[in-house]
Amino acid sequence: MRRIGAALIDSGAYLMGEKDDSIPPTRLHFVGHGSFTAIGYEFLRYFTEFAGLKPNEDVLDVGCGIGRMAIPLANFLRQGQYRGIDIVPAGIEWCQQNITPKHPNFRFELSDIKNTAYNPDGRYKASEYRFPFDDQSFDFVFLTSVFTHLVPEDAENYLSEISRVLRPGGRLLGTWFLLNSESRQLVAAGRGSRPIVYEFKGKEVMVENPAVPEAAIAFDEELIRGIHAKYQLRLQDDIRFGKWCGREDFVSYQDIIVAHKAP
Repeated sequence: MRRIGAALIDSGAYLMGEKDDSIPPTRLHFVGHGSFTAIGYEFLRYFTEFAGLKPNEDVLDVGCGIGRMAIPLANFLRQGQYRGIDIVPAGIEWCQQNITPKHPNFRFELSDIKNTAYNPDGRYKASEYRFPFDDQSFDFVFLTSVFTHLVPEDAENYLSEISRVLRPGGRLLGTWFLLNSESRQLVAAGRGSRPIVYEFKGKEVMVENPAVPEAAIAFDEELIRGIHAKYQLRLQDDIRFGKWCGREDFVSYQDIIVAHKAP
């Protein structure tokens, strides 16, 4: 039903002369909620302000979806190279057909990784997947709403791979649902936007749906700090906490971690 409704929205926009060919049709919007364009530019600001992204740097977008971050980056990343990987074929195909021809320094690749929520028939285990890039290939790696859909062993492998492909001094920006005393209390009180209340292999990890854990998953903050440190990813500043749990003082929807790879 969601795709049928989206198709009707696309048709109506076309008939009214309002369709914007620079962004993907609504029926392909499988990533998150909110305004496609607004969220993209919101994160471009985070990339530059929080992680110091420069126009001549090489960037990896893990979980690039249908280009929500790539589209605003295309007008910023003039001298650098961008690579995007994702597990959903429709998103990669749209980006390859609509972004790369206009911006040859932006390239997209399908990663056929199994995920119970988004790609249940995937070929590779996320816990064993090796990113298709050489060591020390990137200055900046980011993941938006990816770690919130990875079980612990998958998230750890991703952090290991990110450390491998980052150049010394390179930066990582990732978004999470992090569990600490404040967020646990708010979620338990029903203040959160999602009922992430079921234990998954212990209290350090909580999920919204035990049958499909990757639908939404939250990690203990200290656990995630420790995994970053294990792979020489040093947190740059204090974590910028989000509103997902019902917090009144927040930066974005999810919690944002910025880390540097040790020189």
